[in-house]
Amino acid sequence: MIVTQKFLPRRTFLRGLGVTLALPLLDAMVPAMAATRLTAAKPAMRLGFVYVPNGIIQKAWLPSKVGAGFDFASTMKPLEPFREKLLVMSNLTQNGGRALGDGAGDHARAGASWLTGVHPKKTEGSDIQAGISADQIAARAFGKNTQFASLEIGLEEPNLAGSCDSGYSCAYTNTISWRSPTTPNPMEINPRAVFERLFGDGETNDPAARLKMMKEDRSILDFIRGDVARLQPGLGSRDKSKLAEYLDGIRDIERRIQKAEEQSATMKLPLLERPTSIPDEFEEHAKIMSDMIVIAFQTDMTRVVSFMMAREGSNRSYRAIGVSDGHHSVTHHQNDQEKIAKVIKIDELHVKSFAYLLNKLESTPDGDGTLLDHSMMLYGSSISDGNAHTHHDLPLVLAGGGSAKIKGGQHIRYAPDTPMNNLLVTMLDKSGVPAETLGDSTGKLDQLSGV
Repeated sequence: MIVTQKFLPRRTFLRGLGVTLALPLLDAMVPAMAATRLTAAKPAMRLGFVYVPNGIIQKAWLPSKVGAGFDFASTMKPLEPFREKLLVMSNLTQNGGRALGDGAGDHARAGASWLTGVHPKKTEGSDIQAGISADQIAARAFGKNTQFASLEIGLEEPNLAGSCDSGYSCAYTNTISWRSPTTPNPMEINPRAVFERLFGDGETNDPAARLKMMKEDRSILDFIRGDVARLQPGLGSRDKSKLAEYLDGIRDIERRIQKAEEQSATMKLPLLERPTSIPDEFEEHAKIMSDMIVIAFQTDMTRVVSFMMAREGSNRSYRAIGVSDGHHSVTHHQNDQEKIAKVIKIDELHVKSFAYLLNKLESTPDGDGTLLDHSMMLYGSSISDGNAHTHHDLPLVLAGGGSAKIKGGQHIRYAPDTPMNNLLVTMLDKSGVPAETLGDSTGKLDQLSGV
């Protein structure tokens, strides 16, 4: 091969027969003799937050040994292939999930506080309030460079409006992502809807169809802009605030249209046909959603994803693995070993699905490594013991993070009641997003880098 000083632009497309394909990162896109990390081809950092409800049976989850060389307990066994890119953390607490004088409602508080670090307001009405979640703090920063600031994905239908947990709104159990203290982001559970959001309303991810849709959106926005200008002066302060939030959404659409046009079309590697419906089985549903997360990361459509395996307090059954009882029901096991065994089977299924996502990330090249090298993927729950509804010593693992200089292969046990929010602040900091505090954070976590 002849080495020259010429290189391809990062946004290089193949065009022919009415099709436009974006290329992945190639060696030819990096200046000759230059380190990838010193060029514009430097891979972006991605953040993923994967949530499981109702806690995890700790005896089958947590390694008994602290430090390196720990043995994987049965529930965590599917993650063993990623040992060197995996951190197990214990003794972290989400204090916002505790009652703090509000009585029952641990599942609602767990979902609402996991990424916000904020104890939610106890209400069944529309006056919900929590806090901005860590994923959305990152989305505000990363979204300037991607078509979508973030993706919010789930695997279970949300509950209807009203109370879902002892006087708490269903909004708190349906999502872990909060755009503002009063605006929860809905989790999209339909693979087809996620596909169409990413690639447009076509049978495959044809860039021409998506670009046409974007241009149609732009013409609608041109009409809206004039009406907004006429409406705004006569509004009260509260309505102006609502309108401002609405306009933020419009501006986001405009930004995505511009970004799509700059790229000529969506990146679509590998080719993915539009899903037809929600799969009947949990595992297949999780796989297809994971596939789309990987494509969204690979093509740099977004760098932030929150992914709920099920809504908090979920009572779905998992008949495919022989558990016909509701998940929430069996977590209240009262030390019944048969029920505990069923919970462990559910826990193992969830971890297996997370391992599938990690494997896809690890097998996808990205710059001088893989997508997993250039991602931080947090997996866990905001409840530790589902039987007792505890919020300390949470089950948490962090995968990837090599480019963030996080040393894997460790089980780190922190001082009891160390705020989980310290971990979230540390993740944001290592991804290049300044965040001094979140909830009850007291600083950044040490030992993540290690030697």
